[in-house]
Amino acid sequence: MATQYLIFFLLLSSYTLTSVSTEETGFVRSLDREMMGMEKKECFSHFRFYWQDIFSGNNVTSVAIVPPLPKYNPANAFGLVILFFNALTLGPELSSKLVGRSEGIYVSTSQTGLDLLMVMNFVLFEGKYNGSSITIVGRNSVYNTVREMPVIGGSGVFRFAKGYAEARTHFFDPKTLNTVVEYNVYVSHY
Repeated sequence: MATQYLIFFLLLSSYTLTSVSTEETGFVRSLDREMMGMEKKECFSHFRFYWQDIFSGNNVTSVAIVPPLPKYNPANAFGLVILFFNALTLGPELSSKLVGRSEGIYVSTSQTGLDLLMVMNFVLFEGKYNGSSITIVGRNSVYNTVREMPVIGGSGVFRFAKGYAEARTHFFDPKTLNTVVEYNVYVSHY
């Protein structure tokens, strides 16, 4: 009987502390995982597509909105800011099937190399992923063969997503600056 009273007292104390904590702050409360759609089993998915960064021609998808700072080495383009709305295609050819769009911005952030801060959403069009997005924010050291960036979240099917993306340059034209990058995205989601 004493054990039952002890359990009751501990439960009551826990409830009281939670209530007081919520009342004191006024802006936070605990949520039920089921209510947030997290009762489903966690899924692990691998997506592979090609990011089409087009600076020239009739269908430009990337635009420099801030030029590089002139007092620094032009090879690293420190300060350059690019805004993009790039196609995500199934194959490396621009004519390949469109499976999504990448919307975002990248900035040259290094004075010593070509390192970019990438902030982008991969918005997908196919099947159950239609309208869902994967969000990536991270460092892209362009001269590395493989660059890894973190998946920090997403929307739709990818709420509470986490994981990483690997980028590999498939094609680069130094004259036009047009670039095709293969992305392999490994993401866990519910």
